[in-house]
Amino acid sequence: MRTKIVAGNWKMNLNVVESQLLIGELMDALSTFETQAKIIVAPSFVNLPILAVATENTTITLAAQNVHHKEKGAYTGEVSADMLSSLGIDHVIIGHSERRAYYNDTDTVLKEKVSKALEYNMNIIFCVGEQLEDRKTEKHFDVIKKQLEIALFALDAYAYNFITIAYEPVWAIGTGETASPEQAQEMHAYIRSLIAKKHSASLAEDVSILYGGSVKPANAEELFSKPDVDGGLIGGAALKAADFTAIIKAI
Repeated sequence: MRTKIVAGNWKMNLNVVESQLLIGELMDALSTFETQAKIIVAPSFVNLPILAVATENTTITLAAQNVHHKEKGAYTGEVSADMLSSLGIDHVIIGHSERRAYYNDTDTVLKEKVSKALEYNMNIIFCVGEQLEDRKTEKHFDVIKKQLEIALFALDAYAYNFITIAYEPVWAIGTGETASPEQAQEMHAYIRSLIAKKHSASLAEDVSILYGGSVKPANAEELFSKPDVDGGLIGGAALKAADFTAIIKAI
């Protein structure tokens, strides 16, 4: 049974005070209705400790935005899986397009990050997505297949209990452009078919696949209505409690 998920990636936004205010607004909003969706919020590393306290015994799950692929060492500015686990953080985003583009997170490095996170029984939101040029030249399926094959397909079936996949077409992130519901469904179904070929149809049916790329209250319901779209990885709209709440209600 797939889990419906709405995850908010706050990226490099909000200081401690602003983060506390937003999480408080979100908790207040969530108390007014019921949802079957799992709610995840990924603040910056520096805000994780205080928000871990604020969200204790609530329906909000915290995630880290990244993790290093080594256990420890001379990696200035990085954060390890052990450090996150010591805070009680057991969810992490790996492979976001901005990490791939700006910080040299290659498919090979991401494979190591996934392996390290799994050592600590962390739940992973693994991001895949194509550039606009890939889409225009009809190479988007090949790009997604390669990203999945290198980072995930060496894993055994059990590991998928800890993995959610997020499809985020890079051309639709922060641009105001959004893949049509039909484009999202097509890619999500393709990803599910790849997992089925690698493992089994039953396993593929159990993996949650999220859409990420300019999801807003106005388009969330139509996107989430597609049979292989199990929720969203939300960027800008996650920074406003009203918008994020509206997206949660749309699932």
